[in-house]
Amino acid sequence: MNASAWDEFQQLLACEGDWLAELEPLALPLDERMAAGYAERNLAALGMLDVLDERNAEVSDEDSPLVQDLARMDAKLTALIHIINRVLIPDALTRPRHTLRFNAVGALVPPALAPAGEGALLRIRLDACPSFPLELPVRVERRFPDGRVFLTFENHSDALGEGLERMVFRHHRRRVAVTRQGHGPAA
Repeated sequence: MNASAWDEFQQLLACEGDWLAELEPLALPLDERMAAGYAERNLAALGMLDVLDERNAEVSDEDSPLVQDLARMDAKLTALIHIINRVLIPDALTRPRHTLRFNAVGALVPPALAPAGEGALLRIRLDACPSFPLELPVRVERRFPDGRVFLTFENHSDALGEGLERMVFRHHRRRVAVTRQGHGPAA
């Protein structure tokens, strides 16, 4: 086991929650073309999430009428995206969700997602855009006695690592905001 990968994973901020996730066997190492294809698709998915997050910015009643009109148009486009996602991924609501934790280093997955071999493809469908899943080639790094498995991401570039870090940060920021709203102002 690579202790430094596990230590780094533990120290970094991570997304934790229930996700539409699946795992399929994948032979490692990947050839260059296959690795480049996954990297390109993952960067596109993260780019789509960036765009969706920018579009979800709050608009106050004090904003100009033009900004309010743009916000209404944005809401309609968001609804359209959700409709398209349902058409493209009709069974997304019936797929099982799995509790997992992931960041730019790797993922900690439950026993239900534990791969049989040492390599796999972890597919995470994010709620904001399930039709553009993250498809992350992974290697088993550590198996725990309770059945959980720590997977490290294979062949990912600095750009993908940075994109995952941004996504994790935004996810964390949203969770903190929801927690603060639920508990009222801090004393």
